Amino acid sequence: MTLEYFRDYCLALPHVTEDTPFGPTTLVFRVGGKIFALMDIDNFPYVNLKCDPERAVELREQYPGITPGYHMNKTLWNSVSTHGNVPDTLILELARDSYQLIRDSLPKKVRDSLE
Repeated sequence: MTLEYFRDYCLALPHVTEDTPFGPTTLVFRVGGKIFALMDIDNFPYVNLKCDPERAVELREQYPGITPGYHMNKTLWNSVSTHGNVPDTLILELARDSYQLIRDSLPKKVRDSLE
């Protein structure tokens, strides 16, 4: 998985923005102002994605490339390797799931403004 491919996928999701609030090397994708994915721009070893807590545990048991979120809430976030030990299709599925979890958690007024 390349950063360019992942970036294009995320930016194709409705109402997604990107920025670098934690410095020039950490890229963040947001929906409704809330982060759903973040990663290092320079070498893209993994991406942090929000996940349902039960599924997060299942994924960590199934894939050695999925670990508790680095510098994140370990219950709600996973660090997902982008170096081949997690299928690219799963990485994109998990990005979409993270996006949807964040979008669904937005206040109704914000969600309505995204329609």
